[in-house]
Amino acid sequence: MDDSTEERIKAAARIVFTKKGYQATKVRDIAAEADINLSLVNYYFRSKEKLFQFVMAEVVEKLITAVTAVLNNQQLSLQQKIEQVADHYINLLLNNPDFPLFMVNEIFAGSDELLKDNRKNAIFHSHFFQQLNALQKEGKLQVNPLHLMMNLIGFVVMPFLARPLLERNKVVKTGEFKILMEERRKLIPVWMKGMLK
Repeated sequence: MDDSTEERIKAAARIVFTKKGYQATKVRDIAAEADINLSLVNYYFRSKEKLFQFVMAEVVEKLITAVTAVLNNQQLSLQQKIEQVADHYINLLLNNPDFPLFMVNEIFAGSDELLKDNRKNAIFHSHFFQQLNALQKEGKLQVNPLHLMMNLIGFVVMPFLARPLLERNKVVKTGEFKILMEERRKLIPVWMKGMLK
């Protein structure tokens, strides 16, 4: 098996699935993006479904696995968890800027892959949520803990979704986005700490 051909197919699939979503993507679109013969895509992956499952599994692994380990680490404080989750996602999305669009497309197309199997419990029944629930019971947190998780996700993901609009309209110049996200890496824990008061 030629690893370079397989990697070209995977890279092309990520690009096409991100732009078009699963439903609108054709195997020939992936072959054209990879600049290879259509039969090679079928040879390596057998079907669009198998290729999509591979790409989705890879994305989910990167988005979820490291974070669930942080959220369930009982040795970390709430603040440390927030810092590490923000840090992980900013690094991940700076290196994979198409992930947010890919996931948004799939979520709106009806995919529940992100929260499939035990992932839902690993996040929403995590030690992180137990800590937040304990604060709420003590009267130290006045809002539903889910708001904090949604805010944390929004603080990290929304800039990446807005990036093309900001750059096209020269609100953010080329090269500035990374600087802004490095600043945001430090600001998100501060903002989240303010919500915990």
